[in-house]
Amino acid sequence: MRVHLDLDLCLGYGNCVIEAPDHFELDDDSGKAIILIENPEESDRAVVEAAVRSCPAIALRLEG
Repeated sequence: MRVHLDLDLCLGYGNCVIEAPDHFELDDDSGKAIILIENPEESDRAVVEAAVRSCPAIALRLEG
């Protein structure tokens, strides 16, 4: 599986960080999300899916 982030859509709400802090953080300069683990393990699917669903800007998507 692979996580995709559209930085043009990201508004820096940080919901992804709250849901999956090991997988996302906010950039200090831009305030937008950063993917820490682009290809998470299958065992992390539930937490990554929750982070994707929690994005109000719909800037995240999960492939695979």
